[in-house]
Amino acid sequence: MARYFDVHPDNPQSRAIGQVVDIVRSDGLIAYPTDSCFALGCQIGNADGLARIREIRQLDAHHHFTLVCLDFSQLSQFVHVSNAVFRAVKACTPGPYTFILPATKEVPRRLLHPKKLTVGVRIPSDAVVRALLTELGEPLVSSTLLLPGDDEPMTQGWEIKDRLDNLIDAVVDAGECGVEPTTVVDLSGPEPEILRVGSGDPTRFE
Repeated sequence: MARYFDVHPDNPQSRAIGQVVDIVRSDGLIAYPTDSCFALGCQIGNADGLARIREIRQLDAHHHFTLVCLDFSQLSQFVHVSNAVFRAVKACTPGPYTFILPATKEVPRRLLHPKKLTVGVRIPSDAVVRALLTELGEPLVSSTLLLPGDDEPMTQGWEIKDRLDNLIDAVVDAGECGVEPTTVVDLSGPEPEILRVGSGDPTRFE
């Protein structure tokens, strides 16, 4: 049964954040709100958590997982960033964008696209996520909480607990979350490629 944490959206309680991070560090899988929509998240080295995300979402081997990072210095540990990419990413973070970039050796191979050796990265602006990342001290491996057969992500923490109670370890609820996922931009090639139009303005990469 998943533990349920009701946290303030702007000033999340430090005790609750600490308890959630303890679950993550104990190889737990959590559902948490972001600045776009709810996501599933686990620690980078948690192979079982990654497998559980794949199973819950029924993902294939080519799915790009996302490393949700606190800041640019953390992001740059896990992906290769040229000067041009640095300027492009810096201009729109923190915010609702996910960027596909070549991964460094710090990223476990099971997280990578099998052919491109790329991974998704993002820096959210949401206060709850930033509190979790600050306490954890490393990125969360994440994937949008969009279940098979659903047209949109779930928006309510209680609904997530009701449907995934026996499949995840914690639900972090900070009030109703949005339904529009991030805009995904592939910056691993010579030109930016918009893979998904979401809540971030895509025009700067067109």
